[in-house]
Amino acid sequence: MALTTRFAPSPTGRLHLGHAFSAIWAHDAVRAASGRFLLRIEDIDGTRSRPEHVAGILEDLAWLGLDWDEVSFQSRRLADYAAALDRLGELLYPCFCTRADIAREIAASLAAPHGEAPAYPGTCRRLSPAARAARLGEPHALRLDMAAAVARVGPLFWEDEFAGTVAATPAHQGDVILARKDAPASYHLAATLDDAAQGVTHVIRGADLFAATHVHRLLQALLGLPTPLYCHHPLLTDAAGRRLAKRDGAPALADRRSAGDDGRALADALRAQIGLAKSGRAPILPP
Repeated sequence: MALTTRFAPSPTGRLHLGHAFSAIWAHDAVRAASGRFLLRIEDIDGTRSRPEHVAGILEDLAWLGLDWDEVSFQSRRLADYAAALDRLGELLYPCFCTRADIAREIAASLAAPHGEAPAYPGTCRRLSPAARAARLGEPHALRLDMAAAVARVGPLFWEDEFAGTVAATPAHQGDVILARKDAPASYHLAATLDDAAQGVTHVIRGADLFAATHVHRLLQALLGLPTPLYCHHPLLTDAAGRRLAKRDGAPALADRRSAGDDGRALADALRAQIGLAKSGRAPILPP
């Protein structure tokens, strides 16, 4: 099978240099091996995804000199996500909690002697079947009963370019959401299914998603999906060591282009930082 990677942005804003760093890493890895580079638009967040941001992603990547073999859209795979949720069946339960509900219960847990708050305190997992049935008309998410899921599959591992052989410990993340109240699938479910369906052999993404891979490895085992090799690369940061993020107003690639920067020269500067990261040094924002 040909080496296949993907870059999978959400069209909720413009790409910044951190996105470019990851996209170039994935792109160059497969082009050096005559493999396939896929562009996947993760557009199932109907409240924030915008067509103009999709166009912007394509413009930004082309400006950097990147090309791709296929473009896909998660919004066209909703039936596949629904089928996977059906297969998980009794491992899922409806969650009616709001963020405020969860925050209150976690606060109460922390107030108890030696209390340790889980990622989700399991409020709706403890509902009786009758109580659940009575509330199914209310907005709800679907959560994975993590303890039951982990017990079903046993010990799991994955291989990572930087971390080596990693023992999966998804239980630390609690009963994660697999279908949101406002979207038909969570990132965990959609990304795992898409990687398998598209034949992705190498997942190259930032170290900020390392923890998510524990859950993805569990879902692969539950659904009988292949496990790709992973590369959770160091994050590109500014000179002060701060990671780049949309929510923090990271400079957009479109701004660099409007300022007259050369996209291919910028890509080469980012490639130099990738080289530093591979040698164990921290990659920083190029001027």
